[in-house]
Amino acid sequence: MAANAIDQTRRMLSLVTYLRERPGAHVADVARAFGITEDELISDLDVLPMCGTSFRGGDLLDIDTDGDRIWWHNPDDVAAPLRLAADEATALLVAARAVATLPGLREGDREALLRATAKLEAAAGEAAGASSRLSVTFESEGGVFADVDRAISERRRLWLRYYSPARDELTEREVDPIRLFAVGHTYMEAWCRRTEARRTFRLDRVAEIRLLDEPSEPPEIELRDLSENLVQPSADDPEVVVEVGTGGRWVAEYYPHDSAEELPDGGLRITLRTPDPASLRRLALRLGAEGRIVSPPELAGSARRAAAEALAAYEDDRR
Repeated sequence: MAANAIDQTRRMLSLVTYLRERPGAHVADVARAFGITEDELISDLDVLPMCGTSFRGGDLLDIDTDGDRIWWHNPDDVAAPLRLAADEATALLVAARAVATLPGLREGDREALLRATAKLEAAAGEAAGASSRLSVTFESEGGVFADVDRAISERRRLWLRYYSPARDELTEREVDPIRLFAVGHTYMEAWCRRTEARRTFRLDRVAEIRLLDEPSEPPEIELRDLSENLVQPSADDPEVVVEVGTGGRWVAEYYPHDSAEELPDGGLRITLRTPDPASLRRLALRLGAEGRIVSPPELAGSARRAAAEALAAYEDDRR
C-alpha cells in the first residue's frame, strides 16, 4: 500500500538531513536506505527544491541529480539559524495548536507536535503571548483528511456521504482508501465497494465520514502517474485556445497542452483540450488582464460575462 501524506512528509524531512551529510550520494544507495524505489526518490527530489526558509530563491533548497548521484549546492546557507519575527512565531504557534486538536491525529504525532510547540513558545518569548489570544477552527476538510490518514494507517474501511457535482446529488458508499494526494485540491484514491472500481474523491466534497471496523482490503492495482496532472486530456476532448501575456506563461507549465506558440509581446498562444471547457472560466478570471480565452467563441463570451459580473459585484461591495 502506498505511503500516506504524513509518512511522505516524515521521509522528506529525514531526506534533507541525510543528503546534507552525504554530498554526491548515489541515487540507488539513498533509495535503498529509505526503503523506496528510485522513481519515488526522484519524485521527492522534484519537490524539495520548492522548500526552504522563505520564498526567496537563495533560501530554497538547491538540490539536483544527474540520475546517478545527488548534489546539494547550498547546504550551509539553508542550515543557517532561523530568526522568527513576532508575526511568524505567532502564525506558527496558532497553526501548531490548531493541528494538535485535529480529530484522528495519531497520539504519537500529537505528543511530538505539543513538545515542538512548547519549545517554540519558549523561544518566541513575548511573541507567544499574542498567539494564546488567537484560535483557528478547521473546516470539514481538515477532519476528513485526518480520518482518511488514520484509515490508511490502520488499514480500515471508510463510510462516506459524498457530493457528486456532475449529478448534483449526495451518495453513500463504503471505500477502501489507497492513498492521499494533492493536485490543486486534496484527494483520496480508494476502491469503492459500491461500484467495485477505483475512484477518486475530493476531500472538500465529503459531507460526512466515518471509520468502520471492517479491514480495508483494496485489490492490487497499479497506481496512476499523477506527475503531470490529475486529469489527462483525450484527443476527443474539445479544443480550447488561450492567449496569455508574460505574466501568464505559467499556464503552459501547469496545464497539459497540444501547443504553445510564442507571441510578439512575449506571451503565448496555448492550445489545449479538456473534457469540461467551462471549467476554464475560472482560469480566465484568475489571469485577469494577463490572459483571455480565444476559442471556442461561446466559451470566450461566457468568460467575458463572468468577468463583468465579478467586477460589478466588486464595485457594489465598494459602495
